[in-house]
Amino acid sequence: MNAAHTFDDLVEIQKAVDEAHGRVRELKDTYGRPTAQPWSPEQHAGDESKPRYDVEAAVRTKARHPEPEPAEDVAA
Repeated sequence: MNAAHTFDDLVEIQKAVDEAHGRVRELKDTYGRPTAQPWSPEQHAGDESKPRYDVEAAVRTKARHPEPEPAEDVAA
């Protein structure tokens, strides 16, 4: 899998993650909780020069609450 390089790529990935997470919750409800695995060490979002958590929060917000597209000016 290629790494996302732009904010918009990350937003699209987050949308897919949110959809997949819904499916995981359905499976968890059906089959129970999976074995817990430890998380990897926290990383920083180098391309953004911000802490990983801040970038992840911004990506989730953009994916879940996109800005409306500007209306095109149609001359009559």
